[in-house]
Amino acid sequence: MNSLNTSSNPVQLGRTIPTATSMPSPNDENVDLGRMFGLLLDNKWKIIFLTLLFGLGGMVYSMLATPIYQGDALVQVEKTGNSSGADEIAAMLLEEEPRTAAQMEILRSRMIIGRAANQQKLDISVSPVTVPVIGDFLIRNDIRRPGFAEGRPEVWGGESVTVDSLSTAPELVNRPLILEVTNGGGYRLLDQEGEPLLSGMPGERVTSEEPWIEIRVSELQAPAGAQFQVVKRSEQAAINSLKSRFSVSQRGESDTGVLQLLLTGPDRTEVGATLDTIAEVYLTQNIARQAAEAEKSLEFLDKQLPNVREQLVEAENRLNEYRSEQDSVDLNQETQNVLSSMLDIESKLNELEMQESEISRRFTPNHPQYAALLEQRAQLQREKAKLEERTGTLPETQQQILRMTRDVEVTQQIYVQLLNRMQELNIAKAATVGNVRIIDFAAVSTGPIKPKSALIVIAAMLAGLVLAVCLILLRNMLNKGIESAEQLEDLGIPVYATVPRSSDQMKLVKRVKSRNDKASSHAIGSFLAKLYPTDMATESIRGLRTSLHFAMMDARNNAIMITGPSPGIGKSFVSANLAFVCAQAGQKVLIIDADMRKGNLHHIFNDDSKGGLSEALSGKLSLKEAVHSCDVPNLYYMKRGVAPPNPSELLMRQNFADLVESVCQDFDLVFIDTPPILAVTDASLIGRVVGTTLMVARFEVNPVREVKIATRRLESTGIQVKGCVLNAIEKTAAISYGYGYYNYSYK
Repeated sequence: MNSLNTSSNPVQLGRTIPTATSMPSPNDENVDLGRMFGLLLDNKWKIIFLTLLFGLGGMVYSMLATPIYQGDALVQVEKTGNSSGADEIAAMLLEEEPRTAAQMEILRSRMIIGRAANQQKLDISVSPVTVPVIGDFLIRNDIRRPGFAEGRPEVWGGESVTVDSLSTAPELVNRPLILEVTNGGGYRLLDQEGEPLLSGMPGERVTSEEPWIEIRVSELQAPAGAQFQVVKRSEQAAINSLKSRFSVSQRGESDTGVLQLLLTGPDRTEVGATLDTIAEVYLTQNIARQAAEAEKSLEFLDKQLPNVREQLVEAENRLNEYRSEQDSVDLNQETQNVLSSMLDIESKLNELEMQESEISRRFTPNHPQYAALLEQRAQLQREKAKLEERTGTLPETQQQILRMTRDVEVTQQIYVQLLNRMQELNIAKAATVGNVRIIDFAAVSTGPIKPKSALIVIAAMLAGLVLAVCLILLRNMLNKGIESAEQLEDLGIPVYATVPRSSDQMKLVKRVKSRNDKASSHAIGSFLAKLYPTDMATESIRGLRTSLHFAMMDARNNAIMITGPSPGIGKSFVSANLAFVCAQAGQKVLIIDADMRKGNLHHIFNDDSKGGLSEALSGKLSLKEAVHSCDVPNLYYMKRGVAPPNPSELLMRQNFADLVESVCQDFDLVFIDTPPILAVTDASLIGRVVGTTLMVARFEVNPVREVKIATRRLESTGIQVKGCVLNAIEKTAAISYGYGYYNYSYK
């Protein structure tokens, strides 16, 4: 048939009396929560299917995604022992950041990360060329290369390469190169265009001049043809890559000084080794920083010691020469006492000078400790000046001997002090341990921290659920199909019948379409009303038969045209079954298939299309020969005939009007099944010669606007639509909750 009423969910059997409570129009702008709930309930299996499909996709993704492992280490930053209470109070008053915050920034600095990346050779990136999508999964699960993959560049399980060193010209930095395994266990290096750059064997250091490349591959376990991508990263790229995986945080709520180092990565071995390297580099730099002050002092003393030694030698030589000239003059008791006092003062002044050189690095002259040192030095200088006044009263020779002896003794003391200070600094440098210690070395998690399979599956299912709900609601918003008889009545079109969707009719359709099915012989030559007389759709058509009497009261003849806005809405179904129930009532009925293009009403009578309307209109057959009988008493049919090239022109001829007038005299009822009015003009031509016109609209298929346009098109040619049949109504939850439409049955 041209269009059949179909269903998957039958409603209750019995007489159908469509009623409606007071309900809002489906076109209302207000949100109807009950209708939305019903709509979701109607599509629950679609929602469940899409949700499970997304969940399955999330499961597959979690299986294929590269697992990420996390390693952690623990270090402690201890307080330095030389900080005073005044320093701590000053830090509190100035609101200085805790020492831990500074150490966290040091750990994240390029100084630490760069040295660790260099030691771990993270500037060399080696990655296998893998099978798309599932390549990493194959390698992780050690799935070996099958026979059909021999010679292919993709790397499988158990295949690897180890590059110990790689140096390239600047123009090749950060550019991927291809390392391809060759026959005999060797390899060759290719550029991005596939041009060979060099070749070598594992364990050898290979160099090429143009462009300059130096590489050493220590281990190669892969068959010929396998390829690996090798990249020489820049220092900054290696640092950024490591920093993106590294984080540091403080353990505890206050400034505990305990820091937790975290590093993530796909390789457990690399994560642990790199994290240990970061901790050791940090410890080493901390010790070096603590010993930096002693190193600077040693550098200063190394420069001063030769000068002091020179001054001592010169002073001793001058004293010896003067004594030789004066024939070995000795100092008297008074002069020796003055000399002893002056030497003591000079020794103290030298000590204060050394203390000042150290304290000036930490404090300004206004600091109390610095000011006290300056006051003490001024006091000693005043005492030194008084002693120098006393020496002015001594004999000339005694004064000269005193000054020269003092120079020798003072210079000798300075020299000894410098030697002692250098020994102290060397001991301090060697004994420096820093204020950082490693509490826990790196420990890497046994299982991956990402991907979290359960979370991914749940998130994917939620995404599928939301997407399914949104698609269903969006589809409902875009689908403006008729959902209640009231929508048609608002257009001024009486609704003579609402025909429920029938699951039994769906079975008939499948059998009719399956021409090779042996069981189809039961369906062909049968009607829904004949095979299933108690079906609710059949009961509704019987109700239409009753309403038809009132529709034809003022009609000029007993011909009834059944049309619709679009194909596939059930015009032929309504026409055939209505003709059957009318024939059952004792009326002599003729049904004409006027769709000479695609009509298939002949299938229901187990006949072919030849010898019908087109032949009768073209004069090839007489009217009597074009009308056929069937096994149903009082029911006759006229097939569409052979599809003509000009169906509209045939319907415009007078002989069509004569044919309709003739059959109206011979039959009690004549049903004419027409093509859709919005597709072709045939219905407008047929409607001019019939007495009654019925419009068929399909539930949730034909929009109200479409029915309105179809009605206006008929009215523009002088054809009045007597009423409408709403076909294939379903009792859905959306309608029940939203519009309150109910079907009743009487058994």
